[in-house]
Amino acid sequence: MKLASSRLRDILLTAIAPISWGTTYIVATELLPPGHPLLVASMRSLPIGVLLTIGLRQLPKGIWWWRMLVLGGLNIGVFQALLFVAAYRLPGGVAATVGAIQPLVVGLLAWGMLNQKPSKLSIAAAIAGCIGVGLLVLGPTAQLDTLGVIAALAGAGAMGLGTVLVKRWHPPVSLIVFTAWQLAIGGLLLLPVALMTEGPFTEITRTNLWGFIYLGLVGTALAYALWFRGIDRLNPTAASYLGLLSPVVATLVGYIFLQETFSIIQTVGVVIVLLSVVIGQESQSQHQPARKFKVFQK
Repeated sequence: MKLASSRLRDILLTAIAPISWGTTYIVATELLPPGHPLLVASMRSLPIGVLLTIGLRQLPKGIWWWRMLVLGGLNIGVFQALLFVAAYRLPGGVAATVGAIQPLVVGLLAWGMLNQKPSKLSIAAAIAGCIGVGLLVLGPTAQLDTLGVIAALAGAGAMGLGTVLVKRWHPPVSLIVFTAWQLAIGGLLLLPVALMTEGPFTEITRTNLWGFIYLGLVGTALAYALWFRGIDRLNPTAASYLGLLSPVVATLVGYIFLQETFSIIQTVGVVIVLLSVVIGQESQSQHQPARKFKVFQK
């Protein structure tokens, strides 16, 4: 009973990450400066990452320098850049639908890299999740932009690989330090590319500042810390199913704040997604975590 309660708590805490990421689409289009997806992605993570790293006074050592370049690049730099490219070029629902392949990607990578063979039930849950997300957000008016679709697919692949590598490499530091390193390195890798291709912001309004503050503190620092914790305490595949909650939130936020429609078909999609998340967690419950992060660790 205690183990089941602990696992449920881990699932609920991890779910906060994709729930907050589901608000990225509306924040990007309504609150942030237009035309700067890469610079926005960099500014989402770099300031908070640098501040945390300075405050914690701990830097990577030895092999962890290049490992952090890889993880920060995949989980923050590449993923965030492609996420914002997709968010700017596609309706939020379409971008979320394409990104819903992540449980399949993570399942296959975990099989090859962690020797965690996916069960037929977990594969079925992942496919059902994609179908549910499609019913939820795709409609006859959905617009498909080729570059946007490619960005969403590549972003799901980058995040999937980064998710599995986090579990494979077992970071030797606390959760907050590990998160800070990735935010700082990922944002720093993006900054010069963004400035060369997009240039600096021409104007920052008060609305833009509130958008950056929300994304930096809630949608990035808190969300990634809980996400990495979930990867550690659950497993990469189990955490990836929770990512299906992101398009559900994106659709509900659009319905509530942008007066978008919500049909019976979309309701069916929500039910399928939630069932796939539950089934996905059940199919992964036999995989026990190898270790647990400590929030603070010397």
